[in-house]
Amino acid sequence: MSRMSTTDEQQYWQKWIHSRDSHAGNALVQTYMPLVHYHVQRISVGLPKSVNRDDLVSLGLVGLYDALEKFDHERELKFDTYASFRIRGAILDGLRKEDWLSRSAREKAKKIEAASERLEQKYLRSVTTKEIAGELGLSEDEVIQTMNEGFFANILSMEEQPKDLEDHENQSFSLKDEKTLTPEEDILREELYRELIEVINQLNEKEQLVISLFYKEELTFTEIGQVLGLSTSRISQIHSKALFKMRNILGKIM
Repeated sequence: MSRMSTTDEQQYWQKWIHSRDSHAGNALVQTYMPLVHYHVQRISVGLPKSVNRDDLVSLGLVGLYDALEKFDHERELKFDTYASFRIRGAILDGLRKEDWLSRSAREKAKKIEAASERLEQKYLRSVTTKEIAGELGLSEDEVIQTMNEGFFANILSMEEQPKDLEDHENQSFSLKDEKTLTPEEDILREELYRELIEVINQLNEKEQLVISLFYKEELTFTEIGQVLGLSTSRISQIHSKALFKMRNILGKIM
């Protein structure tokens, strides 16, 4: 991340902490803006093209401002880590509050699901995106994109709990959870995690690798392409098909 010198940054932090100096606050916002753009880029991968990227940046800024206001400097936690959690959470919360899937997209998704069920009953096996596309007169990419748009948000929401924060910071950081899970909900979530692991194991080796590198290692599609010796568009295609498979399998066991 490109930012001001360490000395200048420390000075701005001191002014912000002790007097909430507005100039210092603006300087810190500019310093950490790359964090906002990073999370916007990752989250927007599976969203409809109709979702305005500038709107996501605005949501991310809300999270960054919130992080600046609430960050506790006495705890052993890097601001980058804390801000990332707040920025990501603000973007996801904003997406949940807005119905970002259009009515036509929802209707198309229902038609695809119905066609998938019809074909599976007909052939007594899992069907491919090509077969579904042929049944509905759509392109294969259109089928994949439509189904992934609704599924991607669910994958993201499962990543919200900052488990690695507790591991790496010796539990020195905590947030008040306004939506604490009940024991029953916690059991259901753990079951969902187990099912998701089983689903991922059913993907082919290349699909598993792309999913792992993108969600766990947080590499971009371009970086994954360099690792695997494939083009960025090919990695995007593998990622989309992997999510489509995961959605279909999860839909049958949930």
